[in-house]
Amino acid sequence: MSRTVLLVHGGLWEPMDSQRFWGTPGITAGLVSAGMTVLAPDRPKHPSGWDVEVEALGELLANRTEPLTLVGASNGGTVAAQLTLAYPDLVDRLLFAWPATAGDVEVDTLTLAGLLGRGCPPESAESLLAGDTLRGTTDAELIDLARIPVAVLPSLLENPMHQRRTVDALLALIPGSRELSGCPEPPRPDFPPYLDHFVRTIVEFVN
Repeated sequence: MSRTVLLVHGGLWEPMDSQRFWGTPGITAGLVSAGMTVLAPDRPKHPSGWDVEVEALGELLANRTEPLTLVGASNGGTVAAQLTLAYPDLVDRLLFAWPATAGDVEVDTLTLAGLLGRGCPPESAESLLAGDTLRGTTDAELIDLARIPVAVLPSLLENPMHQRRTVDALLALIPGSRELSGCPEPPRPDFPPYLDHFVRTIVEFVN
């Protein structure tokens, strides 16, 4: 039986979807070719809070009997973490890829301005940005993820939205977590040379 991977794309109130993040760069096809069963849903485009996203994507887990691997990209890492906490028997591995940096004044200010500029209500924007190491998640919740294998994949090259310090903080917080070899985020023009490497990295983590 093939292993199942649930890919949770990045973005936050942006024109981003699963096809643009995972499909067009070749990741979905690469994982399928490697024998994986891939679930790659679109996240809600204009959520009022992280609970809305967890409820929407949780429908993919609610009726499952076999556990799967979750890959949360950038801000999708918050959704992946919350899904793992909500469905502890159905997620057996978790990968944070290019985790979005929280708690940086300059980054949060720019992100808040972007959210408001795209029509996000102020109270929703503040709720979406709140959190500890990851938005929408407390550090105590992250520590609880240690019951399963957890890995963190950094962004290359480091950028303000995906800082190295966030990777280090996750590795320090979650006992037993490990770092995987990094690469640029898929929507970036410098990702294509890393496609095969990234697919192999996921397959090796899943297996």
